[in-house]
Amino acid sequence: MSKTLVLHLVSHASGELVELLARNAIVQLEGLEVERRLWKMVRHLGQVPEILGEVARRPGYVLHSISHTDVRQALEDGCSHLLVPCQFALEPLIARLAEYSSTAVQVHSSSADAFDEDYYRRVEAMKYTLAHDDGIASDDLDGADVIVVGVSRATKTPTCMYLASRGIKAANVPLVPFSQPPMGLLKAKGPLIVGLTVDPTRLARVRSARLRAWDNEDSQYNDFSALRKEVQDARRLFVARNWPVIDVTHRSIEQVSAMIIDLLRARANDAGS
Repeated sequence: MSKTLVLHLVSHASGELVELLARNAIVQLEGLEVERRLWKMVRHLGQVPEILGEVARRPGYVLHSISHTDVRQALEDGCSHLLVPCQFALEPLIARLAEYSSTAVQVHSSSADAFDEDYYRRVEAMKYTLAHDDGIASDDLDGADVIVVGVSRATKTPTCMYLASRGIKAANVPLVPFSQPPMGLLKAKGPLIVGLTVDPTRLARVRSARLRAWDNEDSQYNDFSALRKEVQDARRLFVARNWPVIDVTHRSIEQVSAMIIDLLRARANDAGS
């Protein structure tokens, strides 16, 4: 049976190097089908949020050739947070050549961009979203533009990453069975709060696949009766708090994000009228 690998190739130039390395590695792996996504000319921090948003939407393996340390660090830190493997294409070759030749590795410390308002907005949004993912710092959410709430595996993280790539500070808060929502969520006044819901049957399949990936047999996590109650309890909370609800069952991350952006715009227009 063939397996499918999502391979994200990130290059500071034309992409020929990472594509060549990936292609030669893949042909040596039996029964592997590959979905490729290539980013070329990645040379400044402002490009990283969009890449991480796509990686969050379609997790896989990241192979890059980024030499500027600020861009590389942002990409690798983001992938680490998403629990996605990220490899510099020339390692360990550079380190071994340096050791053999007794030569220091030249560090490209800055991408030397022209910094504009959009650049800072997107970078700050990604920093905020990474710092407020999956309930982290849920006692302090008023700095968010939007808070995304839902049960586990309701696509909260990839949606927030995608929003961050558009310069929107997005926090996500998971709803945990038998636990009250964080007080920081219930007390938040400034941010737009959006509830994500999903069909229990679809959610059960997603969670079962996740358990297989974790080599875990936690039946409570994907038990259909318990799962259906989770979804019902979440929807009751959304309705009780008068939060807008988006059903993500048959919608892509881009579609869900676009709906949230529309809600943000409508909210801003109402505030300005």
